[in-house]
Amino acid sequence: MNAKPPVKERSEEMASSMNTDQQSAIRMVANDLHRLNQSVMKAVESGVSVELIRSARHHCGDGNFGDLLTPIIVKQA
Repeated sequence: MNAKPPVKERSEEMASSMNTDQQSAIRMVANDLHRLNQSVMKAVESGVSVELIRSARHHCGDGNFGDLLTPIIVKQA
């Protein structure tokens, strides 16, 4: 069975083929995603459920795209 390498190794391999601006942008996404995950965990621990759904997809015109998210928040009665 061919297992994929760990995420860190895959991301480092992909980053090596990116220019400086791309690497900086990906680091920003990774940092923001880490903070988002921490915020989601804090919200869940405070008593709400959080679901992130794709609200749109951003295209830049040359084939690259990114998913944009919006939260759905549910508070238990």
